[in-house]
Amino acid sequence: MSLRLLRISWVITRHRLDTLLPLERLPWWLRTLLWFSPLRLVPIGKRTRGERLRLALEALGPIFIKFGQMLSTRRDLLPADIADELKRLQDQVPPFPGDQAAARVEKALETPLTVAFAEFDRVPLASASIAQVHAARLHTGEDVVVKIIRPGIDRVMRQDMALMYQVAKLFSKIPEARRLRPVEVIRDYEATLFDELDLYKEAANTSQLKRNFKDSPLLFVPTIYWPFTRRHVMVQERIRGIPVADLETLIARGTNLKKLAERGVELFFTQVFRDNFFHADMHPGNIFVNCDNPDDPQYIAIDCGIVGSLTREDQDYLARNLLAFFHQDYYEVAALHIESGWVGENTRANEFAAAIRTVCEPILEKPLKDISFGQVLLGLFQTARRFNMEVQPQLVLLQKTLLNIEGLGRQLYPDLDLWSTAKPYLEQWMKERAGVSGLWESLKRQAPELSHQLPELPVLAHQALSRMEHEHRQRHQQVDAISAMRVQMARHSKRLYRLRLGLILLALALAWQPLSGWIELQEWPVLAAAAIGLLLLVWQ
Repeated sequence: MSLRLLRISWVITRHRLDTLLPLERLPWWLRTLLWFSPLRLVPIGKRTRGERLRLALEALGPIFIKFGQMLSTRRDLLPADIADELKRLQDQVPPFPGDQAAARVEKALETPLTVAFAEFDRVPLASASIAQVHAARLHTGEDVVVKIIRPGIDRVMRQDMALMYQVAKLFSKIPEARRLRPVEVIRDYEATLFDELDLYKEAANTSQLKRNFKDSPLLFVPTIYWPFTRRHVMVQERIRGIPVADLETLIARGTNLKKLAERGVELFFTQVFRDNFFHADMHPGNIFVNCDNPDDPQYIAIDCGIVGSLTREDQDYLARNLLAFFHQDYYEVAALHIESGWVGENTRANEFAAAIRTVCEPILEKPLKDISFGQVLLGLFQTARRFNMEVQPQLVLLQKTLLNIEGLGRQLYPDLDLWSTAKPYLEQWMKERAGVSGLWESLKRQAPELSHQLPELPVLAHQALSRMEHEHRQRHQQVDAISAMRVQMARHSKRLYRLRLGLILLALALAWQPLSGWIELQEWPVLAAAAIGLLLLVWQ
């Protein structure tokens, strides 16, 4: 752990990442510390700041590369030069040797490469943070790609995750950061990240996504060749498409970019609300475009290692929240946050709604096409911070995906109106969910279980009534027992009172002779105090 921490510190120093910090926004003591830091003795060199950041992330490994990939889609949040460099992380990570890749394939398939494939190109088509892909051809003639997990990646990732856990635990001790639930967020991120190391899971996710969008004009998903798929090797159909980030080629082919961007938003909401199964790693390196019909473009998705799903409660919460934002119903947003447990139950909805309105109203007064959903979320989180809002780990993956989709859509078509594109879809979904058709679909879905339980309803009803009667008798018995205990305690208290009074009278009778002489010699204040003490002994 300490060696890994030293390496991270060295990489930051070597690439002078301190120069990326906005010094004017930092506290004075931190500015002073950085000003006199030994880092300033290291030369910056001729590389640009974006290139230095990209090289540092590549040097630090897959977890940091993933972070850079996510940032690369948020051109509205990053300077253009940094975003252009980070875009190279999507499919231009330095590869490992082709001979090593061939050896890993042979070991996984337990057969010589020439037996499994008619052709295998040892030069990789693309290289990503966790795996790289090679072109190949099966003996049956199909063109395929072979995805191979990087050797030794498990060990590096476990080291990084252990370090992230240490940092998260440190943050958990800070009251201001505790509401972010950093340990739970890291645990959730770890689960999704390590799922990418098992290509059986990715192959299964790909097959499920392909079934969900069978014959759909929105999305094409390549076929998996299961006989050649193992835990660290996966073989799938080779796709022929234009990378979604290659705007020059898309424009040259006459692609309808407005329709393509809007279809990206529709695709996201279809996955989340219709299928409850969404591709959660939709950075541009994983998305291609089929431009056979430029006016009716179709997305092609690969790399389904990270997928997400929501509970029905989370789906309802998300849809209602988004619709409340669309209608600028801040009270509804506040009530939903309280109802879902994002903020404490003792939070006043009126106060929370007023705080949200103060932050969001200036943003939402802009034309819809100029509104970034990311900016709205950021404003909401900053506002809710004062109301002890907690991050919900199960929604972190969805938030990341939504931000990726918005960033990708605005890159394709800067005037993308995400709000008006999503609003009709969400309204229709809520209508179907809460209306007669939604009720009918729910009944049909539960019909097998209901038909199984229907013959047992009389027995279940009898058991429930018997249980209620038994509980009613138990309550009566408890009430009677409590009443009897109270009567016994009252009698016991009276006996104690009589015993105390008798003892006092007996003591006075035995001591009366000496007491009478003592009384004659005392002043009235002493006698008054003695009388009060006697009354206290008798009083109950």
